[in-house]
Amino acid sequence: MANALGSRHSEEVMRIVHSLPRAGRELPDRTIARSWIRCATDYRLDPARPEAPTILDTRALQDRREQLADLMQIATAEIDRLYDQISGSGYALLLTDADGIILYEKVDPTLKEMFRGAGLVPGADWSERSRGTNGMGTCLAERKPVTVHRTDHFYTHHIGLTCFGVPIRGPVDDLIAVLDASCVGSHDTRATHMHTMALVRLSAHIIEKCLFLRHHEHNAVLRFHSRPDLVNLFHDGALALAEDGTVIGADHTAAQLLEAKDRYELVGRPLGEIFEVEGSIAGSLERLRTEPIAALRDPRRGQGYYANLHAARSTPRGTARHATRSSPELVKVTPHPTPPVLTLEDLAGEDPQMLRNVRSARRIVDSGVSVLIQGPTGSGKEAFAHAMHHASARARQPFVAVNCAAIPETLIESELFGYKPGAFTGARKEGMRGKILQSSGGTLFLDEIGDMPLCLQTRLLRVLEEQEIVPLGSEAPVKVDLHVIAASHRNLREMIARGEFREDLYYRLNGITLELPRLADRADKERVIHRALAAETRNGRPAAIEVDALERLVAYPWPGNIRELRNVIRTALAICDGGVVRLMDLPREIREPQPIPATPAASAPVAPSAAPADDPLETCANPLQAAERAALLRVIEKCRGNMTHAAEHLGVSRNTLYRKMKTHGIPTRSGS
Repeated sequence: MANALGSRHSEEVMRIVHSLPRAGRELPDRTIARSWIRCATDYRLDPARPEAPTILDTRALQDRREQLADLMQIATAEIDRLYDQISGSGYALLLTDADGIILYEKVDPTLKEMFRGAGLVPGADWSERSRGTNGMGTCLAERKPVTVHRTDHFYTHHIGLTCFGVPIRGPVDDLIAVLDASCVGSHDTRATHMHTMALVRLSAHIIEKCLFLRHHEHNAVLRFHSRPDLVNLFHDGALALAEDGTVIGADHTAAQLLEAKDRYELVGRPLGEIFEVEGSIAGSLERLRTEPIAALRDPRRGQGYYANLHAARSTPRGTARHATRSSPELVKVTPHPTPPVLTLEDLAGEDPQMLRNVRSARRIVDSGVSVLIQGPTGSGKEAFAHAMHHASARARQPFVAVNCAAIPETLIESELFGYKPGAFTGARKEGMRGKILQSSGGTLFLDEIGDMPLCLQTRLLRVLEEQEIVPLGSEAPVKVDLHVIAASHRNLREMIARGEFREDLYYRLNGITLELPRLADRADKERVIHRALAAETRNGRPAAIEVDALERLVAYPWPGNIRELRNVIRTALAICDGGVVRLMDLPREIREPQPIPATPAASAPVAPSAAPADDPLETCANPLQAAERAALLRVIEKCRGNMTHAAEHLGVSRNTLYRKMKTHGIPTRSGS
């Protein structure tokens, strides 16, 4: 009988997969049908032949639990509370991570063996790829609450189960876990499980709220609702605020109450754009802080709310506050490989300036408005431009990056505009499509635009205006669909005043300027360091960092910004023992911080021996050349020969610095 039922189920699943439903049979809902198709076509599963379940060993399971310490602490307490409400009903309560691995179970001891026989045990992989259609795996795949009742399951082996999975959203990520209630052998109808489903939904919501509040315990949090009696309860909305009133975090309920498309629509906005405020933001925050329940109004919809502002819990800046939960000495790092293209949300983090940049970028990404990204070297200008391209309607077309400072002046014209066969001596016989033509339909990213020669600035302006190029050696123009994002770490307005950059090109490129902050100025610097550690952790194994080492990383000023941070962390993880980064694994300038050097105006004069006394350029007739040479020598000496730091100090690219050194006969030091 059981075999006949299994055969009929297997046959029905494959009919749906191949779009051949049997006449007279009720079709599964679309969620279940989509899951069956994924299981059969994407994962190549056979409904009649379940594969052996994958169960992690004790060590691997413990690693996952430690990586999600906050979730485990909050969720297990809530699951235990929920179990007290439904004990005796035959349900097991299960918590999985975002990969579908069961981290925790709460089940009646008398039913434990039954659930073990069904494979519902800690460490088991219940993703769709492993166990077919089921409450936990399908909830992860569909990113919404899912009921999988008996024959909704893909595998015939599971048709005695009823599962109800609810996603748990993290403070930053959309989905970090699933809370599931499952029972075995129940012949009740789907409707009889409604009460338990409602309780599971409520518990998942409580877990989400507690995770959000813990994550933002060091930020001010505005709790609000349209009913005053629900403020400061689990049903209210919560907005985490930076010191200047910028929203740096929003929970799902806040987005629902404010009728936002999602919580990212709220993040990055000043509080005064969401609610009417009287006077300054600072004054409004103070009023909200002092009044137990304050009235607020959404001017867009005319909706009134009641709110209470919880002040940030003070923590000394630069301390590793996340370090002490599982160990007083180490901070565990969860592996999180960097995707090929970071999204705008990935780059924003929780820094108010970056969140405002992301909000502006999302608004204009498909508007045709030209973008100029300003920021110091290494602050992530190219990554931000790539994320904008990825978020735009041009995402499927090429993203072509050109570093104007890295290409010799003699080659930059051919690199940008391309050339026809035989255009000049040494050219490829088949010619070359330039970067502009390669980017047609997509995005052209011109990094360090300030280093582009003036003659090419004129040609670029014409290309932008006319949307066509003329390759070298050709007379026929070629139409292009061009969208340019430009970037520079230099002050282009000052360059315009010195005649080094065309004013008309500046205004053509500068539809909107996005300023990327230095890493040292970011409010979420510790989080950026954690993400960089996670991105460099290899082979899926967790790493760790000593608290002392983390505090030095947080305190270091990072003159090379995120690029320098990544290099330091990559090296430290490569040389550390046992996957633990210690103080001795960090570079000397981070281990032994030096006093901040004096500004050029206050610095002591360089000794005369800094340059050969008989150098003809030192005594040349042109005083401007002599002054420039002396200034270069002073900065290079001050930076101890580090050309990256010297170029940053001078506000030029390394390429430009080397050209100027060559002009003035200044030798380069080996290894610089």
